Amino acid sequence: MSEDRVIRGIGVSPGVGFGPAMIVRFDVPDVPNRGVSAEEVEGEVRRYHEAIAVVARDLSDLREKVLERAGPEESRIFDAQIMMARDVEVITEVERLIRENRLSAETAYEFKALEIRALWASSGNAFLRERLADLAAIQIRMLHLLLGEGIADIWSTPPEEPVVVVAHELSPGLTVQLDRENVAGLVSEEGTRTAHAAILAHSLGIPAVMGAVGAMKRIAPGTMLLIDGQSGSVILDPTHAEQERVRTQITRRQKLELEFEAAVSRPAITPDGRSLTLMGNVDLPEEIEVAVRHDAQGVGLVRTEFLITGRAVLPTEDEQTEYYRRVADAFPGHPVIIRSFDLGGDKFPAAFRAPTEANPFLGWRSIRVCLDQPEMFRTQLRAVLRAAADRRIELMLPLVTRLDEVSQTRAMLLEESAALERAGVRAARELPVGVMIETPAAALFADRLAEVSSFFSVGTNDLVQYTLAVDRGNARLAQRFTPHHPAVLRQLKTVIHAADRAGITASVCGEMASDPLSVVLLLGLGYTHLSVSPPALPLIKWVIRSVPYEAARQVAEEALEARSPEDVTNLLLKTIRPHVDLQVLDPEAALPGRNSAASFTRTASHVGKPTQS
Repeated sequence: MSEDRVIRGIGVSPGVGFGPAMIVRFDVPDVPNRGVSAEEVEGEVRRYHEAIAVVARDLSDLREKVLERAGPEESRIFDAQIMMARDVEVITEVERLIRENRLSAETAYEFKALEIRALWASSGNAFLRERLADLAAIQIRMLHLLLGEGIADIWSTPPEEPVVVVAHELSPGLTVQLDRENVAGLVSEEGTRTAHAAILAHSLGIPAVMGAVGAMKRIAPGTMLLIDGQSGSVILDPTHAEQERVRTQITRRQKLELEFEAAVSRPAITPDGRSLTLMGNVDLPEEIEVAVRHDAQGVGLVRTEFLITGRAVLPTEDEQTEYYRRVADAFPGHPVIIRSFDLGGDKFPAAFRAPTEANPFLGWRSIRVCLDQPEMFRTQLRAVLRAAADRRIELMLPLVTRLDEVSQTRAMLLEESAALERAGVRAARELPVGVMIETPAAALFADRLAEVSSFFSVGTNDLVQYTLAVDRGNARLAQRFTPHHPAVLRQLKTVIHAADRAGITASVCGEMASDPLSVVLLLGLGYTHLSVSPPALPLIKWVIRSVPYEAARQVAEEALEARSPEDVTNLLLKTIRPHVDLQVLDPEAALPGRNSAASFTRTASHVGKPTQS
């Protein structure tokens, strides 16, 4: 297939989408440089304040719509936008421009908005760069109102068939108007996996590709598109044969999912008797119900960053306690592992004063931030302790590379536990504290970390990124980002060996545990505890029940001696082919340019999610 029929971006919400392109231009309008007379100045100030009130009200309405469709956590995305619209410093500066320079309200506001955009765009702070979409959404609404133009409802004329929405930038306000009945997929020239619109698209179950540079120029309205929301590819004008292959594969896959669902109620045991523990990862609250329905044996990773993302203030102790209890109560008798705030990189809250760093992913993040901000960290520790009263809750620390990071946390936990007891607050006296193995330093130092840790959990996403020096969000390097590199596998073997010698559990909670091909490898390396993306639980259990442990052990030994990731993948395919039907498992194998090995490793993300076709 010619490359001129393919646009490559970053897959941010998995699934296959097919339909005609609907071009949405949600752009900043042209603003004339208009001055006003002295008599008109106060009228312009009043007009500006009226526009602020309308925009804040509209954003509040959108927040309620998201609350109804996606849940309370996602609805908080709009808190930051409302705060930005009502920012006192911005309002004061715009008023000054109107009064001192006798500018119209729209001219003064545009001047200030452009100044803020330039400042944020040049910032080394990844969080500020991510918030540019929020700023643009407010800017567009304000200027259209001040210019006397309304913002059209994109569904003023509902499409006759599901469409693939193509835009320069997808704001949360635009995304929330979308509906699975009308939208087969989303394509945006701007944005990454952590953009608010990406979070909403994932919550709504709409396949989405962001960072698709040149999409608006290359895609004409009505062009038939086939998008892969996992790999990040957009195919223009797919042939009839390509469309039929995808439809056929999706139909076959839907039938096979009945077998996956049948495996849910059965134990995760290989045909030759090797037993595994399958837990779920909980990123957003709605995943709790999916994990319960798919018989997860607890939660191996509760990501807590959603409590922060897009919020104007940090979550309170009571708010955190309530949420942690909610998760634990859904899995009575099973462990629930809460990861402390994994801040940094691109995950700083709006109210957090984060430093500008040249390389934030190698800088002030994760446990380093928590220990440097003890009041914030202690609030979270108290919440976890309170929630752990009569519940099997454990604490996990991200990006640990030093022993003292664990010992400092343990000391703070003891202090907060004693303080809660003195205050008469019901809470656990102590907690199991484990560490995430996410860097080569932690993997190579695992024997020493095991001396101070209650358990290990391998975060393969960052371990692969740091081991291979490959940014997992860079579409150009997507083919190089692979957990099958022998250097990664040797570290995984080192970690499980250190855990076994110390008598502690080592689990895997990264995406590798949700990938059916890699699960066979993990089983063979000796891992018996996996924490899986909830929709993937049926498939992963089905694969475990299909592939003998002895076959997995033998292929893992060969993989450790392999010379390349491709050799490892081919070894795995050869091993599992007698036990599972690779082609039936992967509806995306029919996509042009996809090979069975690459596409099979992406399958798990799609299980249990709405399929767009």
